[in-house]
Amino acid sequence: MPNKGRGCPGQGPQRMKAHAFGKEEKILKKRDYTRVYEQGKRIYSRRFTIIVSPNPDGKTRLGTTVSKKTGNAVQRNRIKRLLREFFRLNKSRLPASLDIVIIAKRDILPLGYQDVCRELESRLIHRVDA
Repeated sequence: MPNKGRGCPGQGPQRMKAHAFGKEEKILKKRDYTRVYEQGKRIYSRRFTIIVSPNPDGKTRLGTTVSKKTGNAVQRNRIKRLLREFFRLNKSRLPASLDIVIIAKRDILPLGYQDVCRELESRLIHRVDA
C-alpha cells in the first residue's frame, strides 16, 4: 500500500520522537528559572542573553523569556517559536544535562530562523563549557 499523506518514508514514531519538544524538555517552574538566573553562566550575543546552568535531572531543558518591550504578542510568540524550533532541531548537538534560558533583547526584530541559528550555534554548540 502506498504511503499517501502519512509522512515521509523512514520517519516512524521513534524518529519523530527524537525531534519532538516534550514537556520534560521545558523549564516550567519559577524555582527552576530562579535557580538558573542565580547559578548560571551568562553568554551574551547581539540579540540574546543566554544563561546555562547544570541540570540536576540529567536532561537538557530550554526556557525562554521575551519581554513586552520586544514587541506585541504576535512578535513575542514568533520569537519563542523560533527559539523552540532551534532547540528542537539541535538538542542532540547541545551538551547534556544543562538548563538553558534564552532571553531576547529589546531590539531583536526583524528576526528570521537563520539569524537565530547563526547566533545560537556559535554561542551554544561551539562554546559552551558548563
